[in-house]
Amino acid sequence: MGSSHRARRREHHGGGDGLSFGNKLARTAWAFVYHTIFRWIPPPLHGVRRAILRAFGARLRGDCHIYPRVHIWAPWNLRMDDGACLGPGVICYNVAMVSLGRNARVSQYAHLCAASHDHEVRSMPLISAPITIGPGAWVCAEAFVAMGVTIGRDAVIGARAVVTKDMPAGMVCHGFPCRPVRPRWKDASR
Repeated sequence: MGSSHRARRREHHGGGDGLSFGNKLARTAWAFVYHTIFRWIPPPLHGVRRAILRAFGARLRGDCHIYPRVHIWAPWNLRMDDGACLGPGVICYNVAMVSLGRNARVSQYAHLCAASHDHEVRSMPLISAPITIGPGAWVCAEAFVAMGVTIGRDAVIGARAVVTKDMPAGMVCHGFPCRPVRPRWKDASR
């Protein structure tokens, strides 16, 4: 770990947004279903939302929870293990894969941003890199997680933190920029 998103391979999408016609068509179909059905399903009916997301290519294992007001850009770029959760109002801008490990939690209004624009190129092409949130990790309310970031197992990302590089396992991390400040567990045997 410890590598920044700049050191990782970033996918350039070419001129404009560089996304294929098929991708745009799929996102249009998803947007229609999201605005007319998905976001109106009552909060306790996670299974119905899981079924809709799976129909659009999401890889969801077990009993993960996705709340109705989660904004998911591309369901086919979402992986969630059993017990993982995307809370109300989460923005999941997953141009690249966003993966949540077992029991990983992303709280309300957090922003998972797996894409940006290459500001060093005049045409500012779309670039992307995956985000991985390890098992048992918790991304607290209104935190921002940038493309290419891995959050380690059982890490806690504090409310409104800005995460631009990998965060280590088992640590409480917070701030702008986000940094590890102390171990999560008082008893190291956990």
